[in-house]
Amino acid sequence: MNSILFKNLRLPNQPNRMTELRVEHGRFIETFADDASPLTEIDLGGNLVLPGLIETHIHLDKACIMDRCKLKEGTLKEAVASTSAAKAEFTEADVYQRGARILEQAITQGTTHMRTHVELDPGIGLTGFRAIRRLQQDYAWGVSLEICVFPQEGLLNNPGTEELLCEALENGATVLGGCPYMDDDPAGQIRRLFELAERYNCDLDLHLDFDLNPEGMTIPEVIRCTRAYGWQHRVTIGHATKLSALAPDPFREIALALADAGVQVTALPSTDLFLNGREATHNVPRGVAPLARLHDYGVTCSLSTNNVGNPFTPFGDVSLIRQANLLANVCHLGTPAGLTRCLSWISEESAKLIRLQNYGLTPGCNADFIVLDAESPAAVIASLAQPLMAFKGGRQSFERKPAQLLAPTRHG
Repeated sequence: MNSILFKNLRLPNQPNRMTELRVEHGRFIETFADDASPLTEIDLGGNLVLPGLIETHIHLDKACIMDRCKLKEGTLKEAVASTSAAKAEFTEADVYQRGARILEQAITQGTTHMRTHVELDPGIGLTGFRAIRRLQQDYAWGVSLEICVFPQEGLLNNPGTEELLCEALENGATVLGGCPYMDDDPAGQIRRLFELAERYNCDLDLHLDFDLNPEGMTIPEVIRCTRAYGWQHRVTIGHATKLSALAPDPFREIALALADAGVQVTALPSTDLFLNGREATHNVPRGVAPLARLHDYGVTCSLSTNNVGNPFTPFGDVSLIRQANLLANVCHLGTPAGLTRCLSWISEESAKLIRLQNYGLTPGCNADFIVLDAESPAAVIASLAQPLMAFKGGRQSFERKPAQLLAPTRHG
């Protein structure tokens, strides 16, 4: 199927106007050649079309393991310990099966691109990485999978981990992650990660400052290293919940520094809300990085799922639209502009954050898009609209039938 005319659809910049899209060889084009006609016409029923959604931060390798863990305290420390214990029993087939379950769900939720973090350490070795590499190939028809390898259980304190990270970066991983709070010297881990990123010419995506104490923030060291290594717009920090605990003046100072250094921020609302604020007896803090304020200061932002069905987040359905709706609730983003901004953090802003090329609905972009029954982009988030179908490279990847009411037949 090389040439396709998609007709009877609405675009996000003109949601009240019916239009058409043309696809050839998996990309949007302006017009078909004069002597060619589309091989296929697809009527999208007047529905709204959006670019495919982008998951910037998820953990496929440790998804769906709650049946192997005992959740008692719900703390970050417990989540790390119980997941580490469960990970000791992971096999490649096991990781593949659980990851496939999440990928299939994500495809039906409208996700067409995903960055997954994969844990490497001497205990698990490359087992999880090998499984995710297989998933990357086997599910390319529905979702593009980018692999970020990282040391969940420490780098400097965990001999043998760095060698595994390097091996993965030489065999298919394209992003290097970090978890500085798991080392005795968090700043030392950050510096070493930048050295490795320079060696392998890869982007960085760090789990960082994951509590509500404004003291001990490691973001300044990330900013310093980003400038020193010239890694602007190639560094993302995930969680960064300490930012929510800053008063206006220090927040403004660090937000401007993040924007100036090109350091990007991903909020993970489901996990951040679940794990933070547990010690509070009243006026419980929300503990989610304030994306709207960061965005206003020029910081590139995204929001994502993080975990599904493990001690870090014991629930979830891999719906980025649901995550965006959750953030809209938590951060009071209820205006059309606010809701549209939430949508951007799972779409075009996410594409910018991970430096995804050829993203969008214009000629030359990859024909990765979703179809929804919604009046406008803002309404997608406000109403938790479920994608009706998705297309990857112009090829349909799934279809959802709308619910049908079965009212009783009335007689006389």
